[in-house]
Amino acid sequence: MTSSAGQDAGATTSWTQQRAEVIRAQERALASARRIEHEKATALIREAIIRFEEAGIPPIPLRAKPFKGGGTIRTALTGWYLKTDRTVAVDTEARYYVMRVDGGLRSRLLGATPDPVDAPLVVGRGARDGESFDLPDLLRMRLDDPVRG
Repeated sequence: MTSSAGQDAGATTSWTQQRAEVIRAQERALASARRIEHEKATALIREAIIRFEEAGIPPIPLRAKPFKGGGTIRTALTGWYLKTDRTVAVDTEARYYVMRVDGGLRSRLLGATPDPVDAPLVVGRGARDGESFDLPDLLRMRLDDPVRG
């Protein structure tokens, strides 16, 4: 009976180790896919910035919206908004931002700058409002109809 319990424990440990390795492999594959998507999206953004400049669309000071409350908050960024609601933007270095920051008193007085995030190929994927855009289409839309300061 002891050997049967030992075999069960060994099988459980083996299954647990295999499952953990499968999860680690999935995590590595997902991280790799995200990195590749970000690299492709950043290349598209760099190309779009060149087209914005060629079309005479200058970068503008970017402002962020607070997580709670109204108004906007000054940032240290200049670039172009990608969405007309000014919630997504790119800076002059082709970094991608979700323009949301803490709206506390300090931010309102001194300004705040959001951290850049990995650029997606589909902007708004999984968002609650259901509005998503393929990045190339959104960049083309902003070339045709830029969000002005």
